Amino acid sequence: MTKGSINVSVENIFPLIKKFLYSDHEIFLRELISNGTDATLKLKHLTSIGEASVEYGNPHLEVKIDKEGKKLHIIDQGLGMTADEVEKYINQVAFSGAEEFLDKYKDSAKDSGIIGHFGLGFYSAFMVADKVEIITKSFKDEPAAHWTCDGSPEFTLEPSDKTERGTEIILHIAEDSTEFLEEARISSLLSKYNKFMPVPIKFGTKEIDDPEHEPATITDKDGKETKEPQRKITVDNIINNPNPAWTKQPADLETEDYQNFYRELYPMQFEEPLFHIHLNVDYPFNLTGVLYFPKMTNDMGVQKDKIQLYQNQVYVTDNVEGIVPEFLTMLRGVIDSPDIPLNVSRSYLQADGAVKKISSYITRKVADKLKSLFNANREDFEAKWNDIKIVIEYGMLSEDKFFDKAEAFALYPTVDGKYFTYEELTEKIKDAQTDKDGKLVILYASDKDAQHSYIEDAKAKGYEVLLLDSPIISHLMQKLEGSKENITFSRVDADHINNLIKKEDTQISKLSDDEKKKLEEVLKAAIPAEKFSVQLETSDSDATPFIITQPEFMRRMKEMQQTGGGGMNMFGSMPEMYNLVVNTNAPLVSDILNTESEDDQKRLITQSLDLARLSQGLLKGEELTNFIKRSYSMIK
Repeated sequence: MTKGSINVSVENIFPLIKKFLYSDHEIFLRELISNGTDATLKLKHLTSIGEASVEYGNPHLEVKIDKEGKKLHIIDQGLGMTADEVEKYINQVAFSGAEEFLDKYKDSAKDSGIIGHFGLGFYSAFMVADKVEIITKSFKDEPAAHWTCDGSPEFTLEPSDKTERGTEIILHIAEDSTEFLEEARISSLLSKYNKFMPVPIKFGTKEIDDPEHEPATITDKDGKETKEPQRKITVDNIINNPNPAWTKQPADLETEDYQNFYRELYPMQFEEPLFHIHLNVDYPFNLTGVLYFPKMTNDMGVQKDKIQLYQNQVYVTDNVEGIVPEFLTMLRGVIDSPDIPLNVSRSYLQADGAVKKISSYITRKVADKLKSLFNANREDFEAKWNDIKIVIEYGMLSEDKFFDKAEAFALYPTVDGKYFTYEELTEKIKDAQTDKDGKLVILYASDKDAQHSYIEDAKAKGYEVLLLDSPIISHLMQKLEGSKENITFSRVDADHINNLIKKEDTQISKLSDDEKKKLEEVLKAAIPAEKFSVQLETSDSDATPFIITQPEFMRRMKEMQQTGGGGMNMFGSMPEMYNLVVNTNAPLVSDILNTESEDDQKRLITQSLDLARLSQGLLKGEELTNFIKRSYSMIK
């Protein structure tokens, strides 16, 4: 037996490891299984190139709980180690890595967002164990070794009678970590971190129906037939899928394979994804993965299932900000890359050159996929538009490169259910909707029912009205107006339709200037100035006498502020102000002007104003009750 002391300069390093190595102690299981997997895959490589004269076979890893002995075993059938290698890799290399890591991060580890450091995997065991044993037999023809350390710098190294190739790590679980002796806890961790490890992982056994047993039919004395019970057999419980979809070539997978993998990733999701994107690149970095577009809602805050990040099939995190462009974090799926540094703070990660390239590649790949789907089956793409538009609009808003590519597939739906690309839309409306100053006015509604009368007024003039109702549309319109030449977006209820798209003025008012002045005085005396700004307009005599509008600029600034940015707080805190547009050619307006009784005049104005408010959903509470009573009395 050899006894020794690990040569470390950090005093009492094990308590520091326990406190600082990872903020989440459960990570130890991921690390130890990852090491066992590496040892197994390295053996596979050595046998394939003829450098290991042993049979590779069908090795697996095994996790065993000894609850009575308070021990957890992690066993692999990989390379194994000689006594000299244990001395080198456990006592020297791994420990110097741990020491360097602690020296660098001990003051800030928990705050720096560290999300893994695979080189230090073995020593994570001391976060949950007060004693660790390694029993290992190398694939080389040398004696097995048994290393023991009790959480101090002291260790023992002696021969072992182990005869099978590979390594067994035995964790003597500490009193404050006995949760890791519970089967349910270990099972959930294996499912979380090791679900797609490339080597099979055994955790206990399970009973299944015997595939070679066909239950016989038994007939009783009354002639009633029953089947004998299905025979059960006990098999190893393999908890992982070593060959998940993202590790295969797209040509080898059918749509059903991608859907099955989606259900494997998200067993609680009952809706199928709309479509998938298979990522597969090996230059200038390695990246594989499958991303899915789920059905989206307009509530951008709702996101239960996230994209999962893996490194060589080992789960790392589902916090992929900085790696995946922000607008795509609403998607689901898997990204796997050995080139993403996992031993650094998140701020460093976001500044890393390789990570920026990966983010840019994913953006391009998603845009290319959307374009190909649009070109291959436009009708199907249009049918899915409402379920995916929030991601595309957010991408156009936040990523300039995506904005440019989206020109080919971003859609602008109308209230009548037609869909245009931007180029198709502008070509369709340019003759009718260019105003007298040469500016193209794109009309839109955000609520077909609430803005119905305004939509009908616009359609009566032959105008197209888009239906744009996502929560970030105000921001996107602002960007489009800034990047396209000579266009403006106007919501149909922002003004009288004649003012939204001003043509050469050919309307003649029936009222003289003096009558208009008198009308304005009468209206302002009856209408609350703190809520409405009165505008006299000349329109067709059969057009609506009173309509309420809200200025596009003010309303849009308020909307943008509600969804973040795009305006100062002053817009959010300002009271709601509306324009009351009065058609001077409407017969009702002439009646108001010519009514001699002030009471009758006020009654007509109040009733007309309330009708306009009702059409905008602005009449509520006591005012609505009074309006209904008043209307019934008029019928009488």
